[in-house]
Amino acid sequence: MAQDTNGNIGGDGYDEDLQSLDIDDDVEEIDFHGSAKPPRRARGTMGAAAAAVVTVLVALVVVALGVGGWWMWRHHWRTVDVSVDGETVSARADTTIAHLLADHDDFGRTRGRLLSLKGKVLDKDGGEPVAVSINGAPVPVADYGTATIADAETMTVTPGKDVTEAHTSETRTKRYGTDINLNNGPIQVVTQQGEDGREEVWIGKRSKEEVVHKEIKPAKKLTVQSFAPQPAGKKVIALTFDDGPSQYTGPILDILKQKKVKATFFDLGEDALTYPKLEQRMVNEGHQVASHSVSHPYMPDMSRDDLRKEILTSFADLEQASGTKTRVLRAPYGAFGVQQWKDTADIVDMNVLWSIDTLDWKRPGKKAIHDEVLKNAYNGAIALMHDGGGDRTQDIEALPGIIDDLKKQGYSFVTIDELCEMGGVPKPAQGKE
Repeated sequence: MAQDTNGNIGGDGYDEDLQSLDIDDDVEEIDFHGSAKPPRRARGTMGAAAAAVVTVLVALVVVALGVGGWWMWRHHWRTVDVSVDGETVSARADTTIAHLLADHDDFGRTRGRLLSLKGKVLDKDGGEPVAVSINGAPVPVADYGTATIADAETMTVTPGKDVTEAHTSETRTKRYGTDINLNNGPIQVVTQQGEDGREEVWIGKRSKEEVVHKEIKPAKKLTVQSFAPQPAGKKVIALTFDDGPSQYTGPILDILKQKKVKATFFDLGEDALTYPKLEQRMVNEGHQVASHSVSHPYMPDMSRDDLRKEILTSFADLEQASGTKTRVLRAPYGAFGVQQWKDTADIVDMNVLWSIDTLDWKRPGKKAIHDEVLKNAYNGAIALMHDGGGDRTQDIEALPGIIDDLKKQGYSFVTIDELCEMGGVPKPAQGKE
């Protein structure tokens, strides 16, 4: 192939070659203007849907950033002015109530105190913290560390409440008390037996103080009342004889039988066993038999156990001798006080004293014995005489005149049980023993 001096392909030889190819002369010649280049590769293009998605995402991001920024400003970054009990306080919106209280020393309000069960201050700052209300609504103490002042306009702070210490509890027996009144008359009667109660007791964990929280079962007081019965519309007197039976008892019983008079005999247990027939005669002839102990001791000097043994033995002796039971006592010397009642109220129904003392034990003569009864007689009187414990001949001599002269004054004669029934003395509340 021929090439010219400019490097162009052509010349005669070239033409000849073309002709030999029998190419139509009418073929259009392609001209690249000396710079033939391959066609440019087309770039990828985004569809309309994808473009819309991108646009939305961008918008959402912008909105989120705007909302987040507003929220951070609203709840964290901005400064809030709060009226605290009339005083304006400024702080960041994310300040918690706990931090605000700490920064302002609880606004001068005091915490509650920790108190013992009996009200003693154990810790002046150990009670509840100050109370807070935001916009009029109380805020629970448990929320102080998380609740902020972001929405607060007003805030009220009040002192904390006192708190009572923690405690344990026990159920305990409550011992019964006593109500013993021996000053209203010669007849002392148990009107209510003592009964223990139950109560719940709190014990302070810190102070160890003990207080009764509540009564589970009330205790009942041992109640002993004294009476001076004076039966309405009547004129009665009770003759009583102590320290028997003895050789003087028979003649006294003879006089009482002859005069158709009843009396009460306060007998010694050991003597009753010595004279059982006299004891039985007393009962059979309508007289009342009661105890004057076994051997006439001074009971306040006795221990509880010895006192109870003395009384119970005397009751048993009288039952053995007379065939009748009794829970009625006349203490020797009349010496039977509050402590003796506390020791024996469950075994003794009644202790009987006297209102007329004939002083017959001094052997003043039958006239003195007679006159002492007559000048002191009244409706419901109890006259003290003796049928044992010494020479009782003066009592035997004085007794007929006493009875006759009292009858002339309109008196009738009753036993202690009869006097109590006529005079409205309450029935004894017997113990379980």
